[in-house]
Amino acid sequence: MRFGGRSHLYSQTQEASSKREWKPLEDRSCTDIPWLLLFVLFCIGMGFICGFSVATGAAARLVSGYDSYGNICGQRNAKLEAIPNSGLDHTHRKYVFFLDPCNLDLINRKIKSVALCVAACPRQELKTLTDVQKFAEINGSALCNYSIKPSEYTLTAKSAGHCPKLPVPASAPIPFFHRCAPVNISCYAKFAEALITFVSDNSVLHRLISGVMTSKEIILGLCLLSLVLSMILMVIIRYISRVLVWILTILVILGSLGGTGVLWWLYAKQRRSSKETVIPEQLQIAEDNLRALLIYAISATVFTVILFLIMLVMRKRVALTIALFHVAGKVFIHLPLLVFQPFWTFFALVLFWAYWIMTLLFLGTTGSAVQNEQGFVEYRISGPLQYMWWYHVVGLIWISEFILACQQMTVAGAVVTYYFTRDKRNLPFTPILASVNRLIRYHLGTVAKGSFIITLVKIPRMILMYIHSQLKGKENACARCMLKSCICCLWCLEKCLNYLNQNAYTATAINSTNFCTSAKDAFVILVENALRVAAINTVGDFMLFLGKVLIVCSTGLAGIMLLNYQQDYTVWVLPLIIVCLFAFLVAHCFLSIYEMVVDVLFLCFAIDTKYNDGSPGREFYMDKVLMEFVENSRKAMKEAGKGGVADARELKPMASGASSA
Repeated sequence: MRFGGRSHLYSQTQEASSKREWKPLEDRSCTDIPWLLLFVLFCIGMGFICGFSVATGAAARLVSGYDSYGNICGQRNAKLEAIPNSGLDHTHRKYVFFLDPCNLDLINRKIKSVALCVAACPRQELKTLTDVQKFAEINGSALCNYSIKPSEYTLTAKSAGHCPKLPVPASAPIPFFHRCAPVNISCYAKFAEALITFVSDNSVLHRLISGVMTSKEIILGLCLLSLVLSMILMVIIRYISRVLVWILTILVILGSLGGTGVLWWLYAKQRRSSKETVIPEQLQIAEDNLRALLIYAISATVFTVILFLIMLVMRKRVALTIALFHVAGKVFIHLPLLVFQPFWTFFALVLFWAYWIMTLLFLGTTGSAVQNEQGFVEYRISGPLQYMWWYHVVGLIWISEFILACQQMTVAGAVVTYYFTRDKRNLPFTPILASVNRLIRYHLGTVAKGSFIITLVKIPRMILMYIHSQLKGKENACARCMLKSCICCLWCLEKCLNYLNQNAYTATAINSTNFCTSAKDAFVILVENALRVAAINTVGDFMLFLGKVLIVCSTGLAGIMLLNYQQDYTVWVLPLIIVCLFAFLVAHCFLSIYEMVVDVLFLCFAIDTKYNDGSPGREFYMDKVLMEFVENSRKAMKEAGKGGVADARELKPMASGASSA
């Protein structure tokens, strides 16, 4: 009874979707306005957090720094009640100096040391208190507590606990932030434990860094090479897509047959050898191994048979994947600005992340002055304002997802314009800019809603990951398994919602409907073409993965060739790793745009075949390559007769659904 109700509901949804007249690039209207207003209010709240932290003096404390008594370096200070050494004039003391800069509190993520304002940072190592005294006399920079005169530094009774820990490491001021930081990074060995463990020798670390500095021109050239290779691959992939698919198919067939054959051969060999075994203990072990090999061989055989059946069913749908990749290559030729879309998205993300980090640093120094247990000053936020951290973290996720969703909507709008323009010579001068214009004028609310849904899934997953990292080694096996299962389920849900969101944005770009309606329509079309979706997401994704591997390997090979002839340094492992990581990042950014274009083209193709049949007045919008695919499918259906029922289900009801509309 319950199943029947769900079937009836799905049929009503499908019927409502088929009755709607899809009018690409027509009837444009604003969508999800309440969500746009909510997003604007949220951004105003983010601005309030930044303004509050700056207005409460956190900006001055962050940039100029402050000592352990609440005095801001480089300016006159007001006296703080009941706090000694506060209200000092530090006009000529512009730098923060820590008496023990290497004493790090990993839990609270801060330096557990007395901080003083000094006139200059010690550029050379000071080994004794006499050296500290000479530095103060020569440079006028007192490195001991304000209550001690430089002439008293060598008196052990007064200097104990009030002067820096010896030896004082050589330090230099951090640009723009006026903190004296040790030059030798081994001081922060606890923070860089993985790096120190890896190199284990300080000389190796210096050679690695010198290798990077010496080869910076080569690194820059190789990064540029990976960029060029990614652009070239996006253009030529339409010519090699058929070859890649057949290579993949042959490798899968040979791999599955070879693996199954080897397992059966090992089983037969083990069975013969077990008959010759006489010792009881060895016989028991041989029987266990024989039983395990039999299970493995049977499992591999079942897997191979299922794989062959799947490939047999999907063999015709692979042709659609090849056709879509071919058309995607044409899209990039007609819309060359699509290639630069990752740059604008990355630039927007970097700007937002820089603003977010700066505001986070402001928040770390905002609040009222409070005296801690040691008698030093800390700035803490009290009351409801202390929860601004959580608001700020949610803003990081939501606005980042919003920027990525804007990219998806922009790409979808441009590709929809290309697909549903019959004469490609009549395309707008800049379809990308036209898509951006439509996004800003009509669909920012839809993007805000879609990105908020992803945020709702991502936040619990990040919280669980944080709990799992904090309880690592403390929780029992059952709790660990449950945490990992929840994290995995939320990750899968996030990926599914990301895919559905992308298709919902495409439906919005076509029909100018709100997010929920677009997601429902896109879901119905995806369900009707489930096998095709599976073929595109498996074969297509693997092809793009091979493209990423090709770019990384080509860049890495070029790096080895170039770095091998450099004699200025001995270690070039780190430069090569940097180049390969950058190459993979660039390839992923560009080929993800390619994948996005393929997904948009598929949804447009499915809608086109659903509401058009090629007859006069209902002509297809699709490219000639996709038209050939449709014609070949129809010919195969006619030749196969009853055997073409499976393919008929994907084309005939779509056309009939259009007639009912």
